[in-house]
Amino acid sequence: MARNFWDPSEGMHGLFDVWSFRGLEGIVSSGLGGGSLIYANVLLRKDEKWFVRESPLPGGGYEHWPLGRRDLDPHYDHVEQMLGATPYPYHDTPKTAAMREAADRLGVQLSRPPLAVSFAPRPGEAPVLGGPVPEPEYGNIHGLPRETCRLTGECDIGCNLGAKNTLDHTYLSAARNRGADIRTRCEVRGFAPRSGGGYEVRYVVHDPAHEGHRTPTDRLPLHTIHCKRLVLAAGSFGSTYLLLRNRSALRGISPTLGTRFCGNGDLLGLVLKATGGTEGSGPRKLASSTGPVITSAIRVGDELDEDGSTGRGFYIEDAGYPAFVDWLAEAAQVSGSVRRTAAFGLHRLRSRLGFSPQSNISSRLALLFGPGVFSDSSLPLLGMGRDLPDGRMGLRRGYLDIDWTTLTSRRYFERVRTTMGEVAGALGGEFRDNPLWWTRRVVTVHPLGGAPMGRHPAEGVCDSYGEVFGFPGLYVLDGAALPGPVGANPSLTIAAFADRACQHILEEPSSPQAAMAPPAPGADVPAATADGERPTSLSFTEEMKGHIALDVDDPEEGQALGRSRNQRLMFRLTITAEDVGRFVADPQHPAGAVGHVECDALGGRLPVEAGWFNLFTRDGDPSERRMLYRLHLRDPGGNPLTLVGHKEVHDNPGFDVWSDTSTLYIRLLPGHVLPGGDAAAPALGAGIIVIQVADFVRQLTTFRASGPHPARALESFGRLFLGELWGVYGSRLLPAGEGT
Repeated sequence: MARNFWDPSEGMHGLFDVWSFRGLEGIVSSGLGGGSLIYANVLLRKDEKWFVRESPLPGGGYEHWPLGRRDLDPHYDHVEQMLGATPYPYHDTPKTAAMREAADRLGVQLSRPPLAVSFAPRPGEAPVLGGPVPEPEYGNIHGLPRETCRLTGECDIGCNLGAKNTLDHTYLSAARNRGADIRTRCEVRGFAPRSGGGYEVRYVVHDPAHEGHRTPTDRLPLHTIHCKRLVLAAGSFGSTYLLLRNRSALRGISPTLGTRFCGNGDLLGLVLKATGGTEGSGPRKLASSTGPVITSAIRVGDELDEDGSTGRGFYIEDAGYPAFVDWLAEAAQVSGSVRRTAAFGLHRLRSRLGFSPQSNISSRLALLFGPGVFSDSSLPLLGMGRDLPDGRMGLRRGYLDIDWTTLTSRRYFERVRTTMGEVAGALGGEFRDNPLWWTRRVVTVHPLGGAPMGRHPAEGVCDSYGEVFGFPGLYVLDGAALPGPVGANPSLTIAAFADRACQHILEEPSSPQAAMAPPAPGADVPAATADGERPTSLSFTEEMKGHIALDVDDPEEGQALGRSRNQRLMFRLTITAEDVGRFVADPQHPAGAVGHVECDALGGRLPVEAGWFNLFTRDGDPSERRMLYRLHLRDPGGNPLTLVGHKEVHDNPGFDVWSDTSTLYIRLLPGHVLPGGDAAAPALGAGIIVIQVADFVRQLTTFRASGPHPARALESFGRLFLGELWGVYGSRLLPAGEGT
């Protein structure tokens, strides 16, 4: 098992990609077929009344689904047909019969949900264990035979028989048959819109020859491909992480990026020591390792159902596992293992000493292994439903970070736990929480949100077809696009959503336009010149780092206090003058700023929703200039704030041109404050950040001019910059009495 995890930098190329955050753990999959390789095959449709509209969330905001059941039903049909959706056909499987009995005793609804599993060689035929599965017309990407389900419980670790109708056996095999170029062991590092339309994607390849050996991924060569349309389908974790990491290239992307995260209400519980059933009053055989992982589902109603139900609805499903887990469970029963080992050892010692002539020890070996009562009478339960999608995703020192807690969904989780306890009681057993719940943490296998769909950019990152607002041809077609929990297992809804989007793309095959983000609020849209020629723009990227402290107003005090508390702040901004001629001529020299601020004290990474920059403004003193910064931000809780800063360029004793042009005094203000309102806004914090020499050297390489006269634009900017510096510091360099 140790080699079945995904971390190519450590030489591990396995299926399981495990993430850990402050409020939850997440288990997803890497491989050809993605999460379908380890999911439990359930293909349930989202309940019609659970497509909520503007449902309020704690802390502000709301959950809104811009599409409904009617929009998805035809696509549910398509996916079910492609994946061979079939209800579990065996009624006498112990855990299935137990779930039916528990549901009947509790008076709740139970179903055998459709599963993406081949139980019979062909649709409509009788189920058979281990029968050959005929190859479909589009072939099999692996070129290997497949068998029908043998009820081994291996769905969650990758089906070795090919009985699961995973995406590699279905959609990817069909795509390969139609000419798709499928590349494995590739990891996308970045992407960006191209000026002429479409996108550039940069990725590295993890060489299978290096599997088992640590390989620093920053040394791998970057490969580049170009595309007209780019579809992100790396899951809630992966797609959101890519969007956050590449946000500087996605100017104007919705501020809702990173919001509406939830775990689809996932909760694991355990039924232990079940009794009764056909065996009488003794231990009840549940045989969790027999069958596919999930065979049946209990549905508990929702207040939205309008049938008298209260609270938020959910499903509880049986959870199987491979047979080796039974061995692990039995071995974990320390007291029983020690007792049996001691008895076996004593018997063998008596035999060796001649006290026992018995030479046949089969029964003694059987006693050593134990009767397996504990594992045979235990059953994991999986809960999932409508938790609150109020989590926020961001970056923390370059790593994905999630701010989510069970607290706001506590009532939901308590209802799930109560119902699980009732199921355990109906089976004459005991209910136990999984150990993580003792610390109020959960494990999710259904992470959702991060790039939610909406009706407009203020509500979501993408529209109901998954196309990102402001970026034609860029799509998010996975769980990241869902604006809230599905309630049921989300795989079918994600697939139907993607199917709907793909049909939309095929029906409207117009070439994507160039991905141009709207200008920042208040920015001038550059106009063409009199002869129709478009203006020349200039941009550069600046990175500054330092310290801040909250609840102080003076930048120098904030820097000292922030350094003592290790409260760092940095920003990376791309400054753009859309029309260099106007920029130079305007005495305020205004430009736009996009990018992000990173500060753990403020919750992590804060994207710039709107930004303004002024180069060398004058306030009446000819010996002094100022560089001004104003950034509108929003913290992970959704609260708006403004970073205002200035560089003081003036001639003091000593050679201070470097410190003047590289030191930014900043203040943080609540709300989105416009010029003129700074004095009336109380300071949230203050500090000082600087350009480090290495960052300045990199900054010099980022200057770009775009338009009909790039060389002239760079020259104009350089003359302005050096001329203003000469105006401040030049008199010191001239002999007395010469020039001004």
